Amino acid sequence: MLDIQSIDVNIGATPILRGVTLEVPPGSMCGLIGRNGAGKTTFMRAVMGALQSKTGAIDFDGQNLREAPAYRRAHIGIGFMPEDRRLVPQLTAEENILLPTWTIDIEGAENRLAWIYKLMPEVEEFRNRGATELSGGQQKFVAFARALMVGTKLLMLDEPSEGIAPVFAQRMVEIMTSLKEEGESVLVAESNDKHIKDLLDKTYVIERGSIISG
Repeated sequence: MLDIQSIDVNIGATPILRGVTLEVPPGSMCGLIGRNGAGKTTFMRAVMGALQSKTGAIDFDGQNLREAPAYRRAHIGIGFMPEDRRLVPQLTAEENILLPTWTIDIEGAENRLAWIYKLMPEVEEFRNRGATELSGGQQKFVAFARALMVGTKLLMLDEPSEGIAPVFAQRMVEIMTSLKEEGESVLVAESNDKHIKDLLDKTYVIERGSIISG
């Protein structure tokens, strides 16, 4: 499914990732675990095409992502939830979730949205509220749902429990448990695996831009 081989990524002149190799097999839930500043977000951004890798290979479902434009990720079924949510403040919660469908022809979009609301009924309850009216935890849920909208093959979550109340963090774990039971392919980056350890089929530990275990 996702096969990363020996990528190096710099931000400006500063090396951030060094020889990172990681694999997410189909139907698995994998963790990228490391403290703040270890390189998790840089890795996610490199996979999503927001940063370019200097070396190595990024392959997904037989496609070379290193040479693909960033927008192609959504077209081929990769959904990404950034740590900072990045909602459009002028839109409602549901409009933010549906935003990818405005530019991508997603087959069965209405059914996909109904599935997301079944998985996350709390989001359906505040779907008509403006993005700026939501709490930080609720905004995270909307970003999660938006990623699910296009993440039909792979879901990438960057620190889903970071900066939210414990009750929201626990709910995130419950949602991920449901995704695992349904056989979804997921890569989740977190500072520690305390709450998700039992869900992970494979754990990669990253430190100072290198995978030290996994």
